[in-house]
Amino acid sequence: MPKIDVYDMKGKKVSDVELADSVFGIEPNETIVHTVLVNYLANQRQGTQSTKTRSEVRGGGKKPWRQKGTGRARQGSIRAPQWIKGGIALGPKPRSYKYRVNKKEKRLAIKSILSSKVIENELTVVDKLELKEFKTKTMVTTLANLKIEGKTLIILPENNKEVQYSSRNIEGVKAIVANNINVFDLLKYNKLILPLETVKKIEEVYA
Repeated sequence: MPKIDVYDMKGKKVSDVELADSVFGIEPNETIVHTVLVNYLANQRQGTQSTKTRSEVRGGGKKPWRQKGTGRARQGSIRAPQWIKGGIALGPKPRSYKYRVNKKEKRLAIKSILSSKVIENELTVVDKLELKEFKTKTMVTTLANLKIEGKTLIILPENNKEVQYSSRNIEGVKAIVANNINVFDLLKYNKLILPLETVKKIEEVYA
């Protein structure tokens, strides 16, 4: 089992914790991570883009010139795709990009990223993460105490408005709840902060 130090909000080591091998100690599967990430991004697409076909463009009801005898190519409508201001041929229409991947693949992808965070020393565990008020300055101080810089993802065991609101004004820092953990956020943010309660909750779900 990988063992990792546990710090308090002042950056002082208070204990250590053994992480579950089945969640934080597996061999990362990059192929599955890529598959699940592509699925996540596809599911976020709105699919609302739309272009007008020749039947939807205004005008063009009259044949621009007679069929024969003009020396020009025959034309049936000035709203055909080859004309300026004509309809669009084979353009996008509203559609859904959503599709599903296996639940086991999603779980494996998340465990793969969590394991890679441990391997690369990008995971920090704190005994608890609690603020008494909405104060960005306090959150900045906490991150400095933990010697964490760069893009950081904080995963909370449950909704904590003080921490969430105090984090959202800090560039490159995001706080989410463990129930909303996803591959995109885990990959986007280099550093990961987990309170002990979050570690237990993740191990209960993914072990």
